[in-house]
Amino acid sequence: MKALVMKEYLRLEYVDVPNPVIKHDDEVLVRIKAASICGSDVHGYDGSTGRRKPPIIMGHEASGVIEKAGKGVHAFHVGDRVTFDSTLNCGHCEYCKSGQVNLCDNRRVLGVSCDEYQQDGIFAEYVVIPEHILYHLPDNVDFLQASMTEPTSVAAHAITLAPPLMGENVAVIGTGLIGLLLIKLLRGVVNGKIIAFDTDANRLAKAKECGADITIDSKDTDLLDQVSKATGGRMVDRAFEAVGLSASIGTAIDVVKKGGTVTLIGNVSPKIELPLQKVVSRQLRLQGSCAIAGEYPLVLRMFESGALQVKDLISKEAPLSEGQLWFDKLYHRKDNLLKVVLIP
Repeated sequence: MKALVMKEYLRLEYVDVPNPVIKHDDEVLVRIKAASICGSDVHGYDGSTGRRKPPIIMGHEASGVIEKAGKGVHAFHVGDRVTFDSTLNCGHCEYCKSGQVNLCDNRRVLGVSCDEYQQDGIFAEYVVIPEHILYHLPDNVDFLQASMTEPTSVAAHAITLAPPLMGENVAVIGTGLIGLLLIKLLRGVVNGKIIAFDTDANRLAKAKECGADITIDSKDTDLLDQVSKATGGRMVDRAFEAVGLSASIGTAIDVVKKGGTVTLIGNVSPKIELPLQKVVSRQLRLQGSCAIAGEYPLVLRMFESGALQVKDLISKEAPLSEGQLWFDKLYHRKDNLLKVVLIP
């Protein structure tokens, strides 16, 4: 099969590799129909995260069609249209049994190569997936939209960990893809103010389109005054941080009220500087959010009903063979791209 392989940092090659093989009775072979480039893939493209060590087939956001099924697979059949979770969980450890599959002791993430393991991903014609992380696609959800199920579920999971109340004011720091998905989902939950922060004017404009009431440049020196004015002096009840840098986490901590919650989703930087006294003296709650733990069915229902539209966040469809070009554009932040979907 053809695959997009990162041979070394910043260099991808579209080459022939062996077809993946079903090795266990509970696995299926999926022909990939749409494969989205995640921000984590772009950050791993230069080696800075330590989570994409070459050689590796990256990618974990996809949809496709089952071409072959192991003899132990019963709920899915050849020809079924599917998407799947990005995390390969064991299903047997304490965390899996309690429903916290994202915290599985034996978890492996598609398209990740780190010190602990290497797991090829979905920038290829085929991938082998275990049945227990597969999901049927509703008839009216196409492959392109379905490839957005994974990042949308990441945003949904973060909200389930720190669900805002109807009248609360919330902040979203970082208006990349996850930040914009957070805004879309939060708009259906809260009737208070949604305030979006970023340094990119184009992204802030998009945040407005997605449902943000107020947008603020994170570099503005009067940022706190703007938030105070917008919230009647209350500041925000909850902040969702979708970048993962010291500066953006600092902004999230600054704009949340005393006793508020900051949910941390972004992890661009492995380590950050934490303003500890602000957290302690204002009794803030810092909540980490990792991946997905059962949100796929909810997101697919929202897609099916039309309650959530995400295609406006897709900037480009391109052949998988052009992967190097589009990774370079995303890496260098060219053309104001949000989501690029590669088609094998």
